[in-house]
Amino acid sequence: MHLHDIDYDKFDIACEDTLISPQHWDDEPFEVIVSNPPYSIKWAGDDNPILINDPRFASAGVLAPKSKADLAFIMHSLSWLAPNGTASIVCFPGIMYRGGAEKKIRKYLIDNNYVDCVIQLPGNLFFGTSIATCIMVLEKNKKDSGVLFIDASSEFVKVTNNNKLTDENIDRIVDAFTKRDDVEYFAKLTSYDEIREEDYNLSVSTYVEQEDTREKIDIVKLNAEIREIVAREQVLRDEIDKIIADIEGEQA
Repeated sequence: MHLHDIDYDKFDIACEDTLISPQHWDDEPFEVIVSNPPYSIKWAGDDNPILINDPRFASAGVLAPKSKADLAFIMHSLSWLAPNGTASIVCFPGIMYRGGAEKKIRKYLIDNNYVDCVIQLPGNLFFGTSIATCIMVLEKNKKDSGVLFIDASSEFVKVTNNNKLTDENIDRIVDAFTKRDDVEYFAKLTSYDEIREEDYNLSVSTYVEQEDTREKIDIVKLNAEIREIVAREQVLRDEIDKIIADIEGEQA
């Protein structure tokens, strides 16, 4: 916080286990939550019989897997979010499509219209990991029932060994997020029914079509060129045969 010029009286940091012993009870609910929880760490899960009755997790009817606490952090943020608030959480991509308890939690989030947007980020963006992470945006008081998917995986510039979001990259993402319009190969506003048909898969690639950057080949033109090459090869072969025949005749 000091490195970002935020005075000591403007923040309150507490060191604890967020999922088992959360702090700042006197400050919640929050109108804005920005979170980058650890990816797929282990936690007590259903080994702790108290957690299923914890109001932060109970509403989903299931706990995040013991080996992958990602959605437990998401449920914690949702629980502490004010009715008019927005939470943005950096996520490991696997939570968007894995089955089991994680799918049940995704179903709860979608059925109750809490997921506002999912943004796919480029890989190699964060220090210490090269994976392509994503952001899940939660709201308790959405204006519509759709979920916006943004594929920002190509929005970066390379800086030494890492990728970086420029101001232009960020502005494009924010503009798409604000307008909630379909943008070819970049953004897609998806209905609840579409997500349900996809079995509550929230992977951006499921909904945003990938641009085909492969070179388009004119088969008719290519076939004509091959026919011409074969014809030229035959002419050369005939000339070579004639030369060989002449040499053999002279030697005889």
